[in-house]
Amino acid sequence: MEKVVECVPNFSEGRDREKIDAITGEIETVDDVKLLDVDPGESTNRTVVTMVGSPDGVLEAAFRAIAKAAEVIDMSTHSGAHSRMGASDVVPFVPVAGVTMEDCVELAKKLGKRVGEELGIPVYLYENAATTPRRQNLATVRKGQYEGLPEKLKDPEWKPDFGPAEFNSRTGATIIGAREFLIAYNVNINSRDRKIAREIAFTIREKGRLKRDKNRKVVRDENGKALRDPGIFKDVKAIGWYVDDFERAQVSINLVNYKISPPHKVFDECCRIANELGARVTGSELVGLIPLEALLQAGEYFLKKSGRSTGVPQSELIHIADLSLGLSDLYPFKPEEKVIEFQIRREQSLNDMTVSSFVDELSTDSPAPGGGSVAALCGALSGALSSMVAALTHGKRKYQEHFDEMEDIGISAQKLKKQFLEAVDRDTDAFNELMGAFRMPKKKKEDKEKREEAIQEATKNATLIPLSVLKMTLEAAELARRAFQNGNRNSASDAGVAALNARAAAEGAYFNIKINLAGITDREFIDDISSEAEKIRDQVVKHTTETAEITENYLEEQLEE
Repeated sequence: MEKVVECVPNFSEGRDREKIDAITGEIETVDDVKLLDVDPGESTNRTVVTMVGSPDGVLEAAFRAIAKAAEVIDMSTHSGAHSRMGASDVVPFVPVAGVTMEDCVELAKKLGKRVGEELGIPVYLYENAATTPRRQNLATVRKGQYEGLPEKLKDPEWKPDFGPAEFNSRTGATIIGAREFLIAYNVNINSRDRKIAREIAFTIREKGRLKRDKNRKVVRDENGKALRDPGIFKDVKAIGWYVDDFERAQVSINLVNYKISPPHKVFDECCRIANELGARVTGSELVGLIPLEALLQAGEYFLKKSGRSTGVPQSELIHIADLSLGLSDLYPFKPEEKVIEFQIRREQSLNDMTVSSFVDELSTDSPAPGGGSVAALCGALSGALSSMVAALTHGKRKYQEHFDEMEDIGISAQKLKKQFLEAVDRDTDAFNELMGAFRMPKKKKEDKEKREEAIQEATKNATLIPLSVLKMTLEAAELARRAFQNGNRNSASDAGVAALNARAAAEGAYFNIKINLAGITDREFIDDISSEAEKIRDQVVKHTTETAEITENYLEEQLEE
């Protein structure tokens, strides 16, 4: 899976566009990073920036932006409505895809160390990256703000995690951390009555509502503190309001951790409560971006709820999520604009080509795409066919005893299909990387050495990609066999073709491994890869040959009946 990290740095400048552009301009100089949003605030004198990209790219972009902010912002003259502690006030890393929270914690620590050492700025770690429980809460770390920082730095308990424990009047201090992705999400009500939306909000949010006695008076503890009845969902904040633009009430929700309280479950609960109140939910609205995972989970949830198979393409899961959550209630929902991973989708992907344009490109004198990409494509076709057989079996009463297995085959085949398709591009990328190594200068001795080293590394990478494809064909072969054995008899030939495509993928990947090994000088690497590749190829060939034979025998029997 491609690794994607979001970073949302907050800078203490929201009025001077020239300074803001200078900071964001640094972000745009980094490869593998996309600047998604720049949101300056006049009264807060603060700008919230959103960027996404590879972990290393986002780390570098964040450092460059912090360095530029330290250069152009003078905190000794800063004022604004928002709490702040430094020029680069808060810098959180957020896992989006292919990375864990632990990975983001490491990014926060690396950035903190670099900012402290290279820029001489005091750095505090917060949230999941906090070094002590006391420093987890942002408000606690920022208490006293910039003006209280000189005294704070004198307190041993508030020694910075990185950088000097010395007050820098120009930069202040920077707070760096790691947190989950926050989804801003509104649920629409078929009423202008804000009280209905507020009632739903109080019921679902973690904070809940004030506890009242039978006379509707607020219940307090022995210290006079008001008690509360907690709400249904953890890590959910919500309020009810009326929106003039849409002439309806909304439940405005912040899903602080969608992995604990996902949109689809919160939406369903809003529907239930609204119904009890005599109202209806008409749909919902995403404010900003959403991780792909959250939409896919919603699609799977609603498919399961209706008794349908979840072994469908990613695009179908997104479509079901859109329909079920009513994301197009107020305006058309556009996944390409709202899904964060789609914002950084690679340009000129082979997978985005039409079949005819891909074949045309393949047929030219361009060496890439070539046999490696075609082998991966064969693997994807195998997975797609196995998923098709599973889908044509699931839900048919005649095959009810095999529903669970078909569900498993469909889900596994869709995942495998996606991995094969990713390899179509990766194989071509590896070839282009190798060609780039060959084009390196070679006039001087040191140039020749660097060039040869790069060629060897690129050739090894170009070998490992078809090896990964070859390994995946084992699962493709197994799925095809299972699809044939217990799948819809009317699709027996499709399962057989799935097996044949798995074999073609295996043989093609094997050939690409062998041709790349010829250019490698590392004998141990050659022997290890050759042995592993031959063993897997033989297994797949044996397995798929058997499936093809039993498929042919079955089809012959059908002709005789």
